[in-house]
Amino acid sequence: MKKLFLISFSLLVFHFCLHAQPSFVKDSIDNYINAGIKDWNIPGLAIVIVKDGQVVLMKGYGVRNIETKEPVDENTLFMIASNSKLFTATSLAQLEYDKKLSLDDKITKYFPWYADYDSCTTNLVTIKDMLGHHLGTKTFQGDFTFWNSTLSRDSIMYKMRLMKPTGNFRQQWGYCNSCFLTAGEVIEKVTGKPWEVYVYDSIMEPLGMINTHALGNNMEQMPDASSPYTNTFSDSLELLPYDNVDNLAPAGAIVSCVKDISKWLLMQLDSGKANGKQIIPWPAIQRTRDMNTIIRSRKNPFLPINIYGYGLGIFISDYGGHLTYEHTGGADGFVTNTCFVPDKNLAISILTNNDNQEFFELLRYQILDAYLDLPYRNYSNLSLPAFMQNRKKELDDIDAMKARVKNNAPPFLINAYVGSYTNKLFGNIFITRMGNNLLIKFGNHKDLTATLQYMDSGEWLMTYNNPSFGIFPLRFTTDDNKVTAVTIKVNDFLETDPYVFIKQ
Repeated sequence: MKKLFLISFSLLVFHFCLHAQPSFVKDSIDNYINAGIKDWNIPGLAIVIVKDGQVVLMKGYGVRNIETKEPVDENTLFMIASNSKLFTATSLAQLEYDKKLSLDDKITKYFPWYADYDSCTTNLVTIKDMLGHHLGTKTFQGDFTFWNSTLSRDSIMYKMRLMKPTGNFRQQWGYCNSCFLTAGEVIEKVTGKPWEVYVYDSIMEPLGMINTHALGNNMEQMPDASSPYTNTFSDSLELLPYDNVDNLAPAGAIVSCVKDISKWLLMQLDSGKANGKQIIPWPAIQRTRDMNTIIRSRKNPFLPINIYGYGLGIFISDYGGHLTYEHTGGADGFVTNTCFVPDKNLAISILTNNDNQEFFELLRYQILDAYLDLPYRNYSNLSLPAFMQNRKKELDDIDAMKARVKNNAPPFLINAYVGSYTNKLFGNIFITRMGNNLLIKFGNHKDLTATLQYMDSGEWLMTYNNPSFGIFPLRFTTDDNKVTAVTIKVNDFLETDPYVFIKQ
């Protein structure tokens, strides 16, 4: 009888929690999401909302793949990309709590051969600096070299000495994936387990995240995997190859679903506990939430945020007057986010499979506003016109470049451009002739190529075979009637600055 009472009471609490949700979540969210995925051309979306220790919404919308039409559900897998970073930071904070390391340990303590561009940074940089993006490099600097490459983790860390900072160490914010790789590699040095094994053993397995993969290689063979899409450089959605960033795994390799992410979020809201068992020590959880980097301390003109910073693998703000922790993740074809507001006992995760849209974040703001009793603003409707206007301009620019391909003759004979070119950080590329066009092959990126078609005025149209990398104008540098170098651009989603390659 007592057991029956407890079950009935639990059901009553759950029923109350469901009915205590704001009207937007109870009555409007389905229509809002269905309109959003149509407006923003998103094949599939999965969402989970956790409130007061209960999952109040866990649902899929749209399809995993636009050809097969398989629906998205709570088990559908997405690359969560940089949402992996908090797993890395939590693991390191746990090891500090266990006195296996200190986050103030210098990187050279574990990797004596490690070096940065300047010796001062090399001698001072710590694990905590790496988790706070403190090198002074630009956001995403080096990622064209590292992302989807065949470089080993050690090779990436070695190449970091070639990344010339544009800012000062510990003074300028620059989001750095290779920094998180470096911090994550310390885990194996102190535990004997590679990052992926330690994270699985210490976090994923104890939480029962049975459908989560620490590494993303061969995602296409994983049951329930969604397909990655983009329409950044075309009118329609284009299917992308799956990223393989296991060489940057501590920064962004995890593949998961909202059913498993809900367990991670419930633990975050319960001071490191799951089902009454302490999975991560509370002081380690707190350590990740201490602000490690101040990013901005001025009012956001669009959102109810005044303070914005970074802890260890998590962004921190005062959204609507409440301490809010969040992170986004972006891989080719996937953009995702996770968010939790401890004092409201609220957490959200949204996973999507089109990387060229803002809805995955706008939906989060919409849900936060509903729970925090902030005035209703339809963020999707407010943001869509400017997005579409910018998108039209970008596509018009691409069409204008394509129209300039008219079999014009380049300034030099086609063979003058053929050869090997090198960039100190990236390595080698190889340009060969392909009829009247040129073909670039990228060393350390086994499947990546780009076609060059001559336009006019010394400019070529460069089209990558991977649609996510982009379509850009390209220009060769010449001197004394010889081709001496080429400047190559890639999608800003990967890295913003172009690379100069010198002809050998």
